[in-house]
Amino acid sequence: MRKIAGKIMLLLGLFFVLFACKSDDTEEIVEDPTAENKKALGTSAEDILSSDTYNSITVEIAFPPTFGPTETAKINLRNFLEERINKPGGINIVETPIPLQDGSPFSISEVRDIEDEVRTQYTEGNDIAVFIYFSGGKSSNDTQTTVTLGTAYRNTSIVIFQSTLKTLTQSNPSNLPVLESTTLNHEFGHILGLTNIQEDDIHIDHEDPVNQKHCIVEECLMYFDATSVTRSMLDRMLGRGMVPVLDPLCIEDLQAKGGI
Repeated sequence: MRKIAGKIMLLLGLFFVLFACKSDDTEEIVEDPTAENKKALGTSAEDILSSDTYNSITVEIAFPPTFGPTETAKINLRNFLEERINKPGGINIVETPIPLQDGSPFSISEVRDIEDEVRTQYTEGNDIAVFIYFSGGKSSNDTQTTVTLGTAYRNTSIVIFQSTLKTLTQSNPSNLPVLESTTLNHEFGHILGLTNIQEDDIHIDHEDPVNQKHCIVEECLMYFDATSVTRSMLDRMLGRGMVPVLDPLCIEDLQAKGGI
């Protein structure tokens, strides 16, 4: 009788182990819903440019009080996107007011942390999302002679150091929309893969060998001085009186990835 009872207990124990293993195997794995927006710079260029995977785009602009983009910059950004990306489902711009963030100057690591805290729009379904943070602080990379105007730092993430832009144009505020639009469109160009960000552009010979990942054509939007500037560079940028456009080779690079 004890042998039979022992066998029954052994079978029950074995059944419990098998049941537990089966339960573990079928446990649902919860994926990070934000993972598609936390990839390397340039890796979503084709997804943004073409309509193959995503039919529309949502651009979220987050900003603290008094540091939001000018209306001119928003219009110029929309025009730039409508000219270059293939999104028949439309371009949706969402504005997200946020509190002023303490701790300036900010490193890119700190900017990522701010994004993770305040971002509300993520890629979902057939809509790809891009996040643009207009910072009330400045970059930790600034020096006595050079300042950083903006940085594209993830596949769908940009920071614009609006505090710096306002300081540079405080003597002539009418210059702000031009400097702001130049910086914003330039950084968006980086998440579109320019210039040769992922080393897959068809015209790699127009990448500046000194200022890599930028176009060597001085009048092009992707020329390096739209990111980090000295006073002489700033004077040259503002002297144009207009936002630079992409040169033909940069446009062909975007078209090769599904752009317009």
